[in-house]
Amino acid sequence: MFIAIARPAVEPLGPDAVAVPGSPAIHDLTPRALHARLLENAAQRRLRGMERKRADRLEDAEYWLHAAPVAVRKACALREERSFAPLP
Repeated sequence: MFIAIARPAVEPLGPDAVAVPGSPAIHDLTPRALHARLLENAAQRRLRGMERKRADRLEDAEYWLHAAPVAVRKACALREERSFAPLP
């Protein structure tokens, strides 16, 4: 049996290198929007950790509660890396 490996009809461009053909494109975010997204991610991780803790799933809770500060550190590093006006 012959199998041909063909290139996909749609080649992803930009930061979304793992895009699925037909999915909406991810545009380059402004530094402020990326900072906000990272902080939102940290908040979601913390909430997920608290939810796991209440469900008595301590290993999962420990993971998610450790992952939240990592996202905050990424947001802080972004602010130091790219200079933009301070948030009000």
